[in-house]
Amino acid sequence: MYALNDKRRLYQLMDAYLRGLITGWTFCNEFYVAYDVNEFDIHLDDIEKKAFGELSEVAGRYSPFKEDYEDHPKAFYTKEELKAKVLETQEKLNALGYGRGITFVMEDQSDE
Repeated sequence: MYALNDKRRLYQLMDAYLRGLITGWTFCNEFYVAYDVNEFDIHLDDIEKKAFGELSEVAGRYSPFKEDYEDHPKAFYTKEELKAKVLETQEKLNALGYGRGITFVMEDQSDE
């Protein structure tokens, strides 16, 4: 994974989530640290700021617990809503030439 202050990390996280390599919960936690906590350390242009800002709204209110969005439907986002927003963000940015070719690659964990 790229460093926390490297915007390519945001693109890697979207790729890893959409490929099913990480869960929604992991995506949201990692996205929070990479984007929300380090927002001023990452050099994003206005288009990226807007797209990732909108994604942050959904990721910040995602819950994997059915009872959360059943009891408070306007307070939480579902897995399907999160996935749709991540896909929308990725497609929008890719269409504009952002993040192309940035994918999540698992590092070799073997002792060899």
